[in-house]
Amino acid sequence: MSRPTHGEPAYVLHRRPYRETSLLVDLFSLNAGRLTVIARGANSPKSPLKAQLQPFQPLLVDWQGRSELKTLLRLEVRNAPAITGTLQLYSGLYLNELLQRILPSGDPCPELFAAYIEVLNDLVNAVDVEPLLRRFERTFAQTLGMGFDWAQANDTGLPVEPRGSYCYDPEQGIVLAPSPAVRLSGLSGQTLLKLAEGNYQSPECRQVAKRVMRVLIDHLLQGRPLHSRTLFQKG
Repeated sequence: MSRPTHGEPAYVLHRRPYRETSLLVDLFSLNAGRLTVIARGANSPKSPLKAQLQPFQPLLVDWQGRSELKTLLRLEVRNAPAITGTLQLYSGLYLNELLQRILPSGDPCPELFAAYIEVLNDLVNAVDVEPLLRRFERTFAQTLGMGFDWAQANDTGLPVEPRGSYCYDPEQGIVLAPSPAVRLSGLSGQTLLKLAEGNYQSPECRQVAKRVMRVLIDHLLQGRPLHSRTLFQKG
């Protein structure tokens, strides 16, 4: 067995029953990235772990193991404001599914971890969740090497012109000329320049940012569904 961790900051992304009384828990941690642990006995009626291993709850976790599947040794629950609103909860579940389904296992992502903590804290009192989700998606894309400059056409190397019309290719980013890889076209240069500054105020900016990030995430999912999207549709 490998040497155990001690007090690793982590969050639960997802959990599911394992054998008769245990849980398989997907964690997102500061120094180990995404990983899966066995919480032995956590699914038994008398275990406190089931109540502690909840999404959005900051934890300090100890685990051990050489294989991809680790064994949870102990955990400590840390205080944090609770996410209670329906839309805010749906948003948090969407972010968790992004991390669980797309983030490679075992890659430390401290900047993404910090961004995740920030967005969870912001969701607690958020009335408008869209800018929070779009900013996290951009950090997420950057972490995966899929980030791009909204203010530059990558096929020409030239700055985006306010009066220009552009396309989006998930492998290249913003481009001027249509190609078979392009998934969106007719994107206003003026809107792209606002988005480059992090401006999500206008309905057009919000719509373009949402469409572009959805195409990128679908590209990363490679045809797999993202179940949390149905929550927003039902809500």
